[in-house]
Amino acid sequence: MTAGAPITGTTTRRERRRVRRRGRATVGSVLGEILVTLGVVMLLYGAWQLWIGDVLYGASHGAQAQELSREWATAPIEPAPEPEDGEAEPVVLPQPADREVFGNLYVPRWGSDYRVPIAGGVTRAGTLDTIGVGHYLDTEMPGEVGNFGLAAHRTTFGKPFADLQNLRVGDPIVIETEAGWYTYRFRTLEYVQPDEYEVLADVPQAPDVEPGERYITMTSCSPRFSLAERIVAYGVFESFLPRAADAAPPALTEELI
Repeated sequence: MTAGAPITGTTTRRERRRVRRRGRATVGSVLGEILVTLGVVMLLYGAWQLWIGDVLYGASHGAQAQELSREWATAPIEPAPEPEDGEAEPVVLPQPADREVFGNLYVPRWGSDYRVPIAGGVTRAGTLDTIGVGHYLDTEMPGEVGNFGLAAHRTTFGKPFADLQNLRVGDPIVIETEAGWYTYRFRTLEYVQPDEYEVLADVPQAPDVEPGERYITMTSCSPRFSLAERIVAYGVFESFLPRAADAAPPALTEELI
């Protein structure tokens, strides 16, 4: 053995004391590490919810809606009766069960590839978090005289109504079902308190008035990341196009102003 060479496997007394000091952990240091870890986890979860999760949920909504469209387009079609005045009378489907998917929502203002499934009910766990757009079951169906009410998130879970405030007067809002296409036109926007249920009356904000028109009402939370108020968009019915092979309403491809 060469003189002066270090002896492996042992330490000096000073080094042993240093090792022991480094090995001690205080309650404060452990708690600090736990809090830091929790903070990182919460940040990652928030990032997932706001960005990654939205992308994944949005893609899932689009894929489900596309599959529904494909099924309806290839299903046997019963010839629709010829309209006497040039416009087809809208077919009114029965109310769906809670969480039952019955339609797709198209809003060209939000992109040519925007389409999201619509299902019965407006609970978070049952419909809004998992399917996309929910239908208030105590409101009318598409094309029915009265008010067709919808709800969806503005943030997280694909945020189907993220751009509700960007609608412009006259923008088409199209509902697709197995029966055909229902086109509404956006009219106005307002902000209300969470308990202002009159927005879903047969005539919005006029519960004592007998309905004679067909309306659509779309609701979501406002401001973003808050439950303080509700943002509400209203539209009026324009037309119904019975389902036919390779046919879709012109409103889906018209030039927006």
